[in-house]
Amino acid sequence: MGDASRYNDEIVISWPELHRDARYLSHELHALGTWNGIIAITRGGLVPAALVARELEIRLIDTICIASYGVGGGAGAEQQQGNLQVLKGVSGDGAGYLLIDDLVDTGRTAQLVRQLLPKAHFATLYAKPAGRPFVDTCIKEFKQNKWIYFPWDIDYRFSKPIKDSGRVARAGD
Repeated sequence: MGDASRYNDEIVISWPELHRDARYLSHELHALGTWNGIIAITRGGLVPAALVARELEIRLIDTICIASYGVGGGAGAEQQQGNLQVLKGVSGDGAGYLLIDDLVDTGRTAQLVRQLLPKAHFATLYAKPAGRPFVDTCIKEFKQNKWIYFPWDIDYRFSKPIKDSGRVARAGD
C-alpha cells in the first residue's frame, strides 16, 4: 500500500453482509466440486474460511500466516504495507485445497501465496483491480481507492438522535 492519500473513499462491511457474501462464495465454490480442505490466509481470511468451511462441511482447515501490514502511526487507511513475511507456511502445492482470504488489494500477498501454493484455488470475498488477476474466484469488486472496513475493525456504539445531541454529524465524524 503506499501512503494513505490514495484512499479517498471507504465502505463499511457489516456482519450480515459479510455472512451473505460468504454464503454466496460458498455456493460458487460448491459448484466447482469437492475440496480436500481450506487454507486460510491470516488474519483476514480466518472468518471467511470458517464460514465457507461450515457451508461446504469442510473439517480440515489450515493457515498460512503472512504479515504484510505494519502500523504507520495509525489505523485503517493510515496503515502502511511493509515487507511480506511468511510466519507459518503449509506443505504441498495446494492441489485440492481452497485458499481463502477476505480481500485481495494490491496483489502483493496474493502473488507470494500463489508462488507457495500454485495449485490451490484462490477465493476471496472482495477484490480490487490490482489484485484481481491473482484470484480465481471473488464475489465483489471495489475500486482501488476504496478503503474497506471489515466488521472486526469496527466498534459499534449507540448514537444519540440528532435532536438529543444538539449537533448534526458531518461526513467523517
